[in-house]
Amino acid sequence: MILFSHPTGNANVRQAALALAGAGLLGEYWTCVGWNPGSAWNRVLPRAVRRLLGRRALPEALRERAHYYPWREAVRMAASRWPLPWLTAHETGPFCIDAVYRTLDRRVARRAAGADAAFSAVYAYEDGAAATFAAARARGMRCFYDLPIGYWRAAQAVYREEQEREPQWACTLTGTLDSPAKLARKEEELALADAVFVASSFTTRTLARAGEAFSKPVHVIPYGAPLAFPVAAGREEPARRGGPLKVLFVGGLGQRKGLSYLLEAVEMLGAGVELTLVGRKTTEDCAPLDAALRRHRWIPSLAHDAVLREMSRHDVFVFPSLFEGFGLVLLEAMAQGLPIIATEHTAAPDLLEEGGGGFLVPIRSAQAIAEKLDLLARDPGLLWAMKSAARETALRHTWERYRERLAQAVAAALPEAQS
Repeated sequence: MILFSHPTGNANVRQAALALAGAGLLGEYWTCVGWNPGSAWNRVLPRAVRRLLGRRALPEALRERAHYYPWREAVRMAASRWPLPWLTAHETGPFCIDAVYRTLDRRVARRAAGADAAFSAVYAYEDGAAATFAAARARGMRCFYDLPIGYWRAAQAVYREEQEREPQWACTLTGTLDSPAKLARKEEELALADAVFVASSFTTRTLARAGEAFSKPVHVIPYGAPLAFPVAAGREEPARRGGPLKVLFVGGLGQRKGLSYLLEAVEMLGAGVELTLVGRKTTEDCAPLDAALRRHRWIPSLAHDAVLREMSRHDVFVFPSLFEGFGLVLLEAMAQGLPIIATEHTAAPDLLEEGGGGFLVPIRSAQAIAEKLDLLARDPGLLWAMKSAARETALRHTWERYRERLAQAVAAALPEAQS
């Protein structure tokens, strides 16, 4: 049985845990905050609180195995709405996300080291695995490491280059703020891992920066897509006749996502495109970002269902990220019938290789983004064909397929399978 942990339990984490539960491999699921949508509290709490907790809803199969360590994460969730930024300051704040990860890691390590810990393996994620892996190793357990974004040395190289290219956006590259201690923990996690699980071939390529000594098995298992909303009435055939091309971006509003290059591309096309940005600012002191948010439609936050509906109202999804482990929004957009324009530093090469539905562009190329947007704006027939191809591609990437592949890979790597 496997001891599984993650502090926040986002969509891909829940699916990974469900994969192990469905295969009879999940012993315990540790997280900070979990929510039961059927709870009586769901009827009496304020709507804003219900929405916040709803993002931590756990399927019943996980609630049965769930263990919680909520205090630090509960304060962090509340503190994000207080005018006290020092509480959640990067790495140093007592209730920052790094502190949350470290706290749960230590708690799960104690569980792994306990006299009654009858586990054969632990499964943990980047930044929350060092203590857990050390304790598990001491007890002879296998250590499975999930790396949801590329290897940190490759990331730092990209960020340094970007700081020189786009100095006005450098303040949004929060990954450059990681301390030597945090980077050392990442390295320790990778060294202790027996197997690494990633979601894209790009993430695998970044591990080349780990050096010749790195020889751990790496399993590439792409994430899945959500169900698509029904095609709206009147949208069953090409319906775009004139008017601007409706372009959408969803993600953190910072330069790791290549945002300046999208904004530059949109400026090149002028009235030919209409841009919507969905996401929170990564910092409050980026002048070009603030100027762009005044010019374009900006939605700081939406519930997941609302994001999918917003996607279905647009023509194309642009994701010019400089460094991404996968980019789950790519599949989410494709499932809603949006062609994607994305860089090679995402999962886009893996997705488009299998059936089309979008364009690959180099990182840092506003010109390439503008050319693809202009092509789709001028050719409604091509746009509609790519919408259909995007849906077909998303249909091949289901969460069920992800769960099956992950469960098979983990089962084959367990000690009992090796004996």
